[in-house]
Amino acid sequence: QVHLVESGGGLVQAGGSLRLSCAASGSISRVNTMGWYRQAPETERELVADITTRGSINYADSVKGRFTISRDNAKNTVYLQMNSLKPEDTADYYCNLLQVGGQHEYKYWGQGTQVTVSS
Repeated sequence: QVHLVESGGGLVQAGGSLRLSCAASGSISRVNTMGWYRQAPETERELVADITTRGSINYADSVKGRFTISRDNAKNTVYLQMNSLKPEDTADYYCNLLQVGGQHEYKYWGQGTQVTVSS
């Protein structure tokens, strides 16, 4: 089992910055992908950004140039630096860890942290 704990959400004005952190513990594979998803009210959860243990990164088009994802493999921690925040970035942000065991993929979620951007 894997346990994810997020921190860093909050309320910020448009144009401001926040940094999210997510620490993973438990049975973590040496090779995995960690990422951030978000879900606004009455919308589906969407990928914001993810990063593999080797450093390969994906960003949603809506956050490119504003958000930066990084990770510390030794600490099993992933970060999301969010700059130039917009009201449309308001959502619950969820940390995710994806790893493979045998022929199965296992996906774990954090409890979520709320980000609110005021205009």
